[in-house]
Amino acid sequence: MENRKLGRTDLNVSELCLGSMQFGWTADEQLSFRILDEAFAAGINFIDTADIYSIWVEGNPGGVSETIIGRWLKQSAIPRDRLVIATKVRGRMGEGAHNEGLSRLHIIDAVEGSLRRLGTDYIDLYQSHWYDENTPIEETLAAYNDLVSQGKVRYIGCSNYPAWRLTEAIWVSRLHQLAQYACLQPHYNLVHRAEFERELADVCRAYDLAVIPYSPLAGGFLTGKYHPGETSEGPRLRSARRHFNERNWKLLEHLALIGKNKAGCSTSQIALAWLLANPLITAPIIGPRSIEQLKDNLGAAGLHLTSEEQQTLDEATQWPS
Repeated sequence: MENRKLGRTDLNVSELCLGSMQFGWTADEQLSFRILDEAFAAGINFIDTADIYSIWVEGNPGGVSETIIGRWLKQSAIPRDRLVIATKVRGRMGEGAHNEGLSRLHIIDAVEGSLRRLGTDYIDLYQSHWYDENTPIEETLAAYNDLVSQGKVRYIGCSNYPAWRLTEAIWVSRLHQLAQYACLQPHYNLVHRAEFERELADVCRAYDLAVIPYSPLAGGFLTGKYHPGETSEGPRLRSARRHFNERNWKLLEHLALIGKNKAGCSTSQIALAWLLANPLITAPIIGPRSIEQLKDNLGAAGLHLTSEEQQTLDEATQWPS
């Protein structure tokens, strides 16, 4: 699997990133270990998690995904420097007024919890999960800068930032010579394009930021498992249902036809290949809940679309300018 530079850093990451929101939720620890083993064996060295995963599940206090990854690291005996581990901070972890946000107090406390759960003494990429309107960006970046200076964090990034906040953060880092966001983790896929493409793409291009999109398969919609008029159940149905419309059903037909013409590639592989064809994209974050899903996703690595196929998908999902 091809390795790519992560923005302005010297981190070489695989062209697919293994997301772990499903660990301890729709994949138990044993299955999570198998997914991690298979992914690493296939060449994926980039693992993304967050401290709050998956606090929305009943009985899950948060930190479960990080804990599973930490246990896997300990039993796998894989050298730590062969992996790029990313996690995030922002959400509420426990009770108390300072147990969420991007204040210095919360960041300094939260990073220690993540390091402990992951069983490592450094985090390759520490990301703001979403912006904090109640904390000055100078305070957030100064806290990150101290963690980088201490060697607890190698690089920093952010997720779910609008373009003006991302630009502000970069300017503040440069003005005060603080650690700078090296990447953006946006919500981006074939049926959710405008949020990234309208302004964020230009910011990432101008400042050489890596882009690691989450939900590249639109909550399972772009796998092709949903069909007009059919009802189905599943933990991701609510996320996928928002895309149920005539335009997107037609898109699935295009994806299936392109896949058929490429020796039987799956709908999800074509959707991932569309992202990988964009030179701005570093590594889409896949979130397989089974070994079968992982193997299917891996098939997108190295898959190239023709200019005609790319144009078909672009036109089918074009958003109003």
